[in-house]
Amino acid sequence: MGATKALIHLDNLRHNIRIVRDRIGRPLICLPVKADAYGHGAVPVARAGLEAGADCLAVATVDEGAELREAGIDAPILLLTLPVPEELPRLIDFHLTPFVFDREFIRLLADAVEAAPLGPEGKRLFLVHLKIDTGMGRAGCRPEDAPELADFICRQKTLELGGVATHLAVSDSDAEDDIRRTKMQLACFRKAVEGIRARGLNTGIVHAANSGAALLHEDSRLDMVRMGIALYGYSPFKKGPAALGVKPLMELSTRIVSIKKIKRGEAVSYGGTWTAAEDTTIGILPIGYGDGLSRSLSGRWKVRILGRLYPLIGRICMDQCMVNLGAHTDIPRWESAVIFGPGMQDAADMATVIGTIPYEITCRISKRVKRVYEG
Repeated sequence: MGATKALIHLDNLRHNIRIVRDRIGRPLICLPVKADAYGHGAVPVARAGLEAGADCLAVATVDEGAELREAGIDAPILLLTLPVPEELPRLIDFHLTPFVFDREFIRLLADAVEAAPLGPEGKRLFLVHLKIDTGMGRAGCRPEDAPELADFICRQKTLELGGVATHLAVSDSDAEDDIRRTKMQLACFRKAVEGIRARGLNTGIVHAANSGAALLHEDSRLDMVRMGIALYGYSPFKKGPAALGVKPLMELSTRIVSIKKIKRGEAVSYGGTWTAAEDTTIGILPIGYGDGLSRSLSGRWKVRILGRLYPLIGRICMDQCMVNLGAHTDIPRWESAVIFGPGMQDAADMATVIGTIPYEITCRISKRVKRVYEG
């Protein structure tokens, strides 16, 4: 194994699911494993999550769903984004449950299911979830159109309405205006759901809540919650993970592959943006922006070595970066350097430094970084 690795603490995922279950009570839990489980590894995370009590999974693409099915995972899998027509045979073959929200696609899917080869169990109704846009301004039908579209789904001889969903835009904020907006979205959603039921239709699983909503808005939990970031160990709010009791899964580390002396006045890395103020020692780390360590962290981040923090210096390169070990150091070559991880500076801290969110930090850790699973 190379020097750089992402250690994934699956025991922390199990812990987080227990914490969430205690917090939300009865509703089903959907674990999103899109984007390779937010960079953690879709198949191992899906297996561990289902074993720990998650009820279903969610992906963003047909290929992501296919990967899970080919790994032998038979739990329900929601497809959160709309596929193109060419992907429908695979979607059907792998029994993925898509969000739908317009007549054209519903008709295309119904026809594709009709044309699909018979499986060993023969023809059966294909589940879909109707997505309603209550204020996200993204995918979904208008609330007033939902009852008619639900009826249209149920009139397709190959389809079954397995659920109705919406997505909340600002439910991770406790600002008064944002709480009011979330309440308005939920009220709009409930009205649309009632309109569907008024037609005598079964709505299936009704769901709206992401991590922020499930934790802040008890009335959003409904039949199921779709909780991503909280299950991966980060708070959807400005407060840290400790406030929820969840623990980050990912620990990113590398090793010092070279140690060298730098004299006062000598520059380090591209552009000479850092110059030694005194004679010092630097360590070379084989990790860079090609591995997902953002170049914008140059000169703004510290790594943990033998329990102490040491600053990165100079510009982060594609494959390497440099750390200032100080004028006098007894740190040995090949020693581990932790970039971030649970119980120390984590992906949320890194996100704060560069003005993003922890989802992006873990998602951008590239495929060439080996994932190692523990617990």
